[in-house]
Amino acid sequence: MADTVANAAATPDVAQPWAELGLKEDEYASIRQILGRRPTSCELAMYSVMWSEHCSYKSSKVHLARFGRLAKTTPRGPLLAGIGEQAGVVDVGAGWAVTFKAESHNHPSYVEPYQGAATGVGGIVRDILAMGARPIASMDSLRFGALDAPDTARVLPGIVAGVGGYGNCLGLPTIGGEVVFHPSYYGNPLVNALCVGVLRHEDLHLSFARGLGNKVILYGAATGGDGIGGASVLASETFDADGPAKRPSVQVGDPFMEKLLIECTLELFQAGIINGIQDLGAAGISCATSELASAGDGGMHVDLDLVPLRDNTLTPEEILMSESQERMACVVEPQNLDRFFEICRKWDVLATVIGEVTDGDHLVIDWHGETVVDVDPKTVAHEGPVYQRPISRPAWQDALNADTTAKLPRPSAPSELAAQVLRVVASPNQADKSWVTNQYDRYVRGNSVLAQPEDSGMLRIDEATGLGIALSTDCNSRFALLDPYVGAELALAEAYRNVAVTGAEPVAITDCLNFGSPEDPEVMWQFSQAIDGLIAGCQALGTPVTGGNVSFYNRTGDANILPTPLVGMLGVIDNVADRIPLGFANPGDAIVLLGQTRADLDGSVWAEVMHGHLGGRPPAVDFAHEIKLAKALQAAAKAHILSSAHDLSDGGLAQALVESALRNQLGAEVELGDDPFTELFSETPGRVLVSLPADKLEAFTASVDVPWRKLGTVVDSGRIDFGPFELEIGAVHQAWSQTIPNGIAGNP
Repeated sequence: MADTVANAAATPDVAQPWAELGLKEDEYASIRQILGRRPTSCELAMYSVMWSEHCSYKSSKVHLARFGRLAKTTPRGPLLAGIGEQAGVVDVGAGWAVTFKAESHNHPSYVEPYQGAATGVGGIVRDILAMGARPIASMDSLRFGALDAPDTARVLPGIVAGVGGYGNCLGLPTIGGEVVFHPSYYGNPLVNALCVGVLRHEDLHLSFARGLGNKVILYGAATGGDGIGGASVLASETFDADGPAKRPSVQVGDPFMEKLLIECTLELFQAGIINGIQDLGAAGISCATSELASAGDGGMHVDLDLVPLRDNTLTPEEILMSESQERMACVVEPQNLDRFFEICRKWDVLATVIGEVTDGDHLVIDWHGETVVDVDPKTVAHEGPVYQRPISRPAWQDALNADTTAKLPRPSAPSELAAQVLRVVASPNQADKSWVTNQYDRYVRGNSVLAQPEDSGMLRIDEATGLGIALSTDCNSRFALLDPYVGAELALAEAYRNVAVTGAEPVAITDCLNFGSPEDPEVMWQFSQAIDGLIAGCQALGTPVTGGNVSFYNRTGDANILPTPLVGMLGVIDNVADRIPLGFANPGDAIVLLGQTRADLDGSVWAEVMHGHLGGRPPAVDFAHEIKLAKALQAAAKAHILSSAHDLSDGGLAQALVESALRNQLGAEVELGDDPFTELFSETPGRVLVSLPADKLEAFTASVDVPWRKLGTVVDSGRIDFGPFELEIGAVHQAWSQTIPNGIAGNP
């Protein structure tokens, strides 16, 4: 027999497994106080998943509230939906809107790499779909332990295959992202998935349950035992070095079902018969019913006996907690039911009425004719615990910042410089990532105009006008460790610049904030500092935060990951025909460096690769300069002046020159100054390497309001001549392209 509400009221002293479900003792006591009795086992299951760190943001709410200081407008218009909705929605002009969001699926991807990554893609796609948009592309930001670490050989191929397999089957291009290696991610890889969708303004939908007697419909896949306590529990757990302490069932994805669900949902929207809609992601039916009810103007009654099951042995608690994929819940008026089911039958999508909107203010759930849940949904979905976690600046921070690169030996002989350039560009983080990206379809649907390895992905969204969007994801976690405030600013500035170099105007961000345990005061200091850095940067740039995700408990044993505040930047370009690609394109073009170079080597790739060093202070960001630089690039794009543009970031000028040359197998002749080492390896932000026809150089440089310097000329000589030394294109390509394949092949 189920543990009913009546039985719970009559048996207050029954022991319950609140600790095993991840609740703290005081949280369990709060639930009893809210209900005025002990919870039923179903209510306990609901509260445990909805009050988990992943679903409730209980450790981050007080800090995330500071994003409310930011304006709700972008350079292109108002936010149509922002923080608190399933995804942010941005007005991009001409009646078009774009919705985009990034989310983490870190811990499930460690437990089961393929399915964890695949369902991470599926979940973020449904968030975009639920806003009324057609998903049009995805991006993935992946972080792993060292390339030669034993567990990397397990998680990397599986995660990459999961991202590619799900996205490719959906017919969504994967247009960009990152692949980063660092020992701190060993045992705790990061899988941050971003999806973008497009819609007309009038097609925007929000999640709420309104209208007495309106029906609650569950549609999509049947509910199974996979994913019970999945992301909602896994994302609130710290893993040990030899495996997770708890192994809930990871969700299993079916991209073909998701594709049907997308097309079915879009037709339902077009028919105008959905009043409110909610994706079933983390916490499953627990989340969908409580979120819809709490955002509505009444209560809700649900009968779990009506939920289609793949496994008839599931208990009511398991049905409520299951995170089976490819499911949506919506609210529909009774007179529209026939049309709703007709559309679902057309797409072969299972749909079932499981409840209705009531005139009360409670969520009531029955099973086998008895009430197993009777709660105020706001206490489940929005009024959970809020923690003011202790914050403490790490005792080791001063020593880390004092440990600068000044003591490190630096190359002086041309042969040393040449060898170190090769070592840097062939290091795992700087090397060619095509082993990964070739597993993704980047051009399906025919609207991808820039994709990996470009600085940003770019998509056409209006064939008539050429209106398009650009997207980039960025974070330098080394800088974030040295100074989380400045590190977050640098992540924002790099994402902004990566969009700007394509000719697009940066307009808004989403974030995915990956940190260690919130129970560690030093981690909470990093987290709080990073948020303040993002706020300051967004205020300076005029780019609001539209939404995002927080992922805590990213640690292996007692070792936290490097703080990783990922920024996803959205840009808008009036006509994708104006885009600027990354690589050198024409022999004879002038090569120009925009921006000034300082001796910024602390936290650099050079220090890490050549000396295994991480210490000192990260470089400072000049946001006023970043805005001027972006405007100069946008003007040059519209005038079709530039042949190429490439952001300088990790690896500095050496990396940018090599990548620009290798893109189209063209060489370069450049002249370095009196300090070639600093020029090659400094990571001063706010710099862009451009190439353009020599006869346009004078007009271009006269129009830009930023420092510039002509470096040299694009040549078709098969070499990059740095002045003191030169490198053969073939040798550079061999070293750069073989690191990842050889590392994977050598780490079975």
